[in-house]
Amino acid sequence: MIVVDKLNKMYGNFQAVDDLSFRIDKGDIFGFVGHNGAGKTTTMKIISTLMKPTSGSVLVDGVDISKSYRDIRKSIGYMPDFFGVYDDLRVEEYMDFYGSVNGLSKNEIITSSNDLLELVDLVDKKRAYVNDLSRGMKQRLCLARSLIHDPKVLLLDEPASGLDPRARIQMKGILKELRNMGKTIIISSHILTELSEVCNSVGIIDGGKMVAFGKMQDVINDINGFSKMRLEVIGSPDKGVNLIREHDSVKDISIIDNVVEFSINGDELEISNILKRLVKNEIEVLTYSKIEGNLEDVYMKITKEVGEDD
Repeated sequence: MIVVDKLNKMYGNFQAVDDLSFRIDKGDIFGFVGHNGAGKTTTMKIISTLMKPTSGSVLVDGVDISKSYRDIRKSIGYMPDFFGVYDDLRVEEYMDFYGSVNGLSKNEIITSSNDLLELVDLVDKKRAYVNDLSRGMKQRLCLARSLIHDPKVLLLDEPASGLDPRARIQMKGILKELRNMGKTIIISSHILTELSEVCNSVGIIDGGKMVAFGKMQDVINDINGFSKMRLEVIGSPDKGVNLIREHDSVKDISIIDNVVEFSINGDELEISNILKRLVKNEIEVLTYSKIEGNLEDVYMKITKEVGEDD
């Protein structure tokens, strides 16, 4: 759906995007992670045709953005990190305006606007002035406006920026609904825990370079290098811990009551062998599970390593 190949962007002598290449498949929700100035917004503006690259190419649904701006813009909905609103317009007028800009007929605007305001839970605010909306409502209205022409691709630059916890939960629910509708979405955000809940793939950008890319859990596991396990046993866990500790692939064992947690650098067969050994030695395992990795830990680790390499 989106193919970025050897993308570069220079501002004078400063390179904001540095030989960036990645691919996002149809229906993916891609989390674009990086600190301020890392190159996220520049990349998204290039994909949305709002900015020209210095070199490199971008394909959206098989179309080169440098050759068909009009067609590309029909396929893309862009929600910037800082957006202007027309405060003296009512919500329904605001949606009418953007529908007209995107070439929709009056009937199409009415139908699409009603559906989208219902999606973002603003139907009861149709007659309200944009200026009177809360921050969270304005964010949801901006998202609705970016969907007015039913684009295949959504580019959302910090969509939860400045929102309170309740508004972030509402935004997260909307994003999950859009995923169910088959939209391909790029989300840049600093709220890493929430990205990991809604995104199935992730890219970490640092200094304009992509330093990690792939499916969410694959990236977490690859960077961490270890899987984390949790075992709950009946009775004292001491004997079981001693048996687990004898495996070279295991590290960082901790005990809380009857629960044992440890990290293991091994595959499913290695984990199975540990469980078999515990059972053979009459350790009663009540439950076992894998602890999913943390995107925040991965981000801190990989950006620190890149900084040290530089």
